[in-house]
Amino acid sequence: MTAPARLLVDGRLTEASDGASYAVLNPATGREIGQAPDATADDVDAAIAAARRAFDETDWSTDVALRVRCLRQLHAALLEERESFEALTTAEVGMPGFMMVAAGFEVPVEGLRWVTDLAEGYAWETDLGVARPMGIPSRRTVRREPVGVVAAITPWNVPTQINLAKVGPALAAGCTVVLKPAPDTPWVAAELGRLAAERTDLPPGVLNVVTPRSDEVAARLTTDPRVDMVSFTGSTATGRAIMAAAAPTLKRVFLELGGKSAAIVLDDADLAAAAAATAFTACLHAGQGCAITTRLVVPRARYDEAVEVAAATMASIGAKDPTDPGAICGPVISQVQRDRVEAYLRLAEEEGGTFATGGHVIEQDGFWVEPTVVAGLDNTSRLAQEEIFGPVLVVIAHDGDDDAVRIANASAYGLSGSVESGSLERARAVAARIRTGTVAVNGGVWFSPDAPFGGYKQSGLGREMGVAGFEEYLETKTIAQPA
Repeated sequence: MTAPARLLVDGRLTEASDGASYAVLNPATGREIGQAPDATADDVDAAIAAARRAFDETDWSTDVALRVRCLRQLHAALLEERESFEALTTAEVGMPGFMMVAAGFEVPVEGLRWVTDLAEGYAWETDLGVARPMGIPSRRTVRREPVGVVAAITPWNVPTQINLAKVGPALAAGCTVVLKPAPDTPWVAAELGRLAAERTDLPPGVLNVVTPRSDEVAARLTTDPRVDMVSFTGSTATGRAIMAAAAPTLKRVFLELGGKSAAIVLDDADLAAAAAATAFTACLHAGQGCAITTRLVVPRARYDEAVEVAAATMASIGAKDPTDPGAICGPVISQVQRDRVEAYLRLAEEEGGTFATGGHVIEQDGFWVEPTVVAGLDNTSRLAQEEIFGPVLVVIAHDGDDDAVRIANASAYGLSGSVESGSLERARAVAARIRTGTVAVNGGVWFSPDAPFGGYKQSGLGREMGVAGFEEYLETKTIAQPA
């Protein structure tokens, strides 16, 4: 049994200060599975104050050995609680169990271990040697120091992955953190806070977890001058608002935002295999992934074949209870999200598209959408340009490599993508021209704790994971002394 969701503020697990809470729903059934504290403005203020004190008045920011010990304790606790953590994720998020070996649990927890190892062996100081700027002999040293107090604001789609991708590097760098999860998935974040409080030596205030339902309350994290950095993953529209809110205090802002990634299939590729793989990917977790390839860009001469293969694949996958061992596509997160996806399906018809499979919501308990292949639209359609965040794949025709690159880049986003070709050299040449932060070539997998992830254009600012993701949470200080 998972413990009830609680706030973590200044080392204490607690209810909201006014006792208010809200229901946590299972998206597969629509039924309540628990309650989360509805954190107040006072709770958020207390969490920020605690994080500020912990950074300014304790040794956390300077004691690397303490940070390494605490993060190894948290890693061990997560492994020991794996079964219950995964069950909670499936219940609260609707994520199929097979995804726990990747973004659901295994990769993010491995990422926590990886960044802890990185911090332990990191070169916190670099000697630049002696030079004579303006004729004065000087020895220069470059130090890397933590940014300070970090507000980590995370979405509902893969919460453990994104919570740990922010909390782990920030803590390893010596920052203190206020974690604010999405109100659709507060419980897994609260459980992370509980393990930190009960199973580690983290000093009070180093990690705080608050779960307000109100956007207005949460927005205090972006404007408070005691917060030095906002690390946000979510929609591009919200990212713009956060950037604007943070501007008056000139906070550092990390943004990992939306995507509308293209899977390019060249004319010498195994089209059937590529179309089936892209359709499978578009079904993962009901399409609720920012880096999922949701535009299948195929040679015009083989367009009908690609549509047929993709439709057959998605129809065979279907939408299943996420507790089913064979589930790939579960529910979408909420009624709001189901309504959003349904609006895009109706828009597809208005724009002149047709459904090769799917095209409707599923009328049953919970929040379900049929895996859908949309044909007959070009890259200028809204279905091809806007992030839907549901199991919807748009198939688009191209007229050669140059046209395929043009289509892939004709997007406000630049988060991910893929290229398939019978020639690795040709595939790499096309991949080099695509303006995205990650590209999979001929089935290669980039998702790993040591690989930086992030986007071009309106897909965000900065990188998460890898050394680059760790260094997002560091400042650079140059010190000069007489030589």
